[in-house]
Amino acid sequence: MMKEILYDWGGANVWLFHAINGWHGAALDRGMALGTRLGEHHLFPIYLTLIALAAAFATVRAARIGAQGRQATLWLGALVVLCVAYLADGAFLGWAKSWFDYPRPLLALPPGTVRVLGAAEYRHSLPSGHASFAVTLAAGLWPLLGRRQRWAATAFVLWVGLSRVYVGAHFPADVLAGWLSALLLVCLLRIIAGRCLTELYPSHV
Repeated sequence: MMKEILYDWGGANVWLFHAINGWHGAALDRGMALGTRLGEHHLFPIYLTLIALAAAFATVRAARIGAQGRQATLWLGALVVLCVAYLADGAFLGWAKSWFDYPRPLLALPPGTVRVLGAAEYRHSLPSGHASFAVTLAAGLWPLLGRRQRWAATAFVLWVGLSRVYVGAHFPADVLAGWLSALLLVCLLRIIAGRCLTELYPSHV
């Protein structure tokens, strides 16, 4: 009963999957395939390197107005949250996927009704690791982003999440679960990191 409500959504989960997975086109295929690739966990070292470079640049720029201490502290907090969240999220996903062991659309739905773009996957559907990873990145950096950057981060999260349904790898409920679990984890870690940094650097937080 709980699965029907929280996961199946009274049939809406499957209906929404077909609505998204049913779209196709050469340009859309390339765009969604790229969204999936950008949400792969093994890209974290690349993202982390780019974020570290951005932190260094922002801190140097802040030094011109005498605010480098606060800027460095904010970036330090973000980097700590991202690194810990990445490891914790990976551990949670490994447990959750094995615990639920839900079938992916290719196995759960009748043959010929799922259009797969890329490698065929059959098990461990809940939650979506790509969606979770995208939120980890966006939420971890959120306090440091401006208005336009936040819109871009939100678009990135939606792009990665929708791409997983589009390529036939996940149901919408899997994506939503990945988004929510990562968001809760990052929010918790931000609270902990904020308190720790306040104790260490009270004048810079």
